[in-house]
Amino acid sequence: MRASVLRGVRDIALEERPVPEPGPHEVLVQVTSVGTCGSDAHYYEHGRIGSFVVEQPLILGHEAGGVVVACGAEATRHAPGQRVAVEPGVPCFGCPQCRGGRYNLCPDMRFFATPPIDGAFCEYVAVHEEFAHPVPETVSDDAAGLLEPLSVGVWACRKGRVAPGSRVLITGAGPIGLVAAQAARAFGATDVVVTDVNASRLALARELGATGTIDVRQASPAESGCAPDVLLECSGVPAAAAEAIRAVTRAGRVVLVGMGGDELTLPLSHVQNFEIELTGTFRYANTWPTAIALAATGAVDLDRLVTHRFGLAEVEQALTVSARDETAVKAVVRPQE
Repeated sequence: MRASVLRGVRDIALEERPVPEPGPHEVLVQVTSVGTCGSDAHYYEHGRIGSFVVEQPLILGHEAGGVVVACGAEATRHAPGQRVAVEPGVPCFGCPQCRGGRYNLCPDMRFFATPPIDGAFCEYVAVHEEFAHPVPETVSDDAAGLLEPLSVGVWACRKGRVAPGSRVLITGAGPIGLVAAQAARAFGATDVVVTDVNASRLALARELGATGTIDVRQASPAESGCAPDVLLECSGVPAAAAEAIRAVTRAGRVVLVGMGGDELTLPLSHVQNFEIELTGTFRYANTWPTAIALAATGAVDLDRLVTHRFGLAEVEQALTVSARDETAVKAVVRPQE
């Protein structure tokens, strides 16, 4: 099969690789669409994210959907021809975190495109049958892959306990912020305000259901009169996060989603005096059924996020398109093209 391989910093090449053999409980998936993520671009630009270092050739890409074409000897959940969305992290199933239902925190997680585990910028992947989720025909190939970032938004809303009547502030109108905004509305939030510095992305946020937007070049959330009971921080910009926390109302909740700086300066007196809860998020757990339902019913529009499409030989262009086009939101790679 063809695979797009990261061989070093800013060095991607198309190579021939063996088609993977599915293990006993795995299925072989012909990949039809893969979304590009900020982590993919970061590995391309820097060769590492924190303690995860690319030390050998690596296939990037973890937002994947496709079609089951073969099943392992003991895999019984799917038949060839089934369209699926790939949940890209498979845990050990036996550690305390897995047994407690928090498999996203499994210390032995094998996650696509996280060194040294290869990802999905290739024509075929093998995945555990429990992590290949069937999708209905109402979910497009591109949307099947983008169920992965939607799961991040669903998990953030769960961590923030977004519920009917919630007032939600979302900092950052990138792909994660945009899916989090849609998920918050689907969870019943009546006010969903999105901040950014990019006018086209703020316009898209309004189109996708945000009840308000703030250009933070002109005013901070607090200066704009925003007083959310839930903040979903999706920008990854420490200064933006600190400023937004100051707007959160009494007994509010802050969920840190975006990955940016390693440290955040907290407005501690505000956090203490208002008894604000603050938590981080790491990927997701048990979100795919909800994400599939939201996409299948039209409660969340994933296809609207796709602004650029590329073939497998164009992964480098896909990873760098946002630097060339400020209107770019989500680029997808079609490995069969």
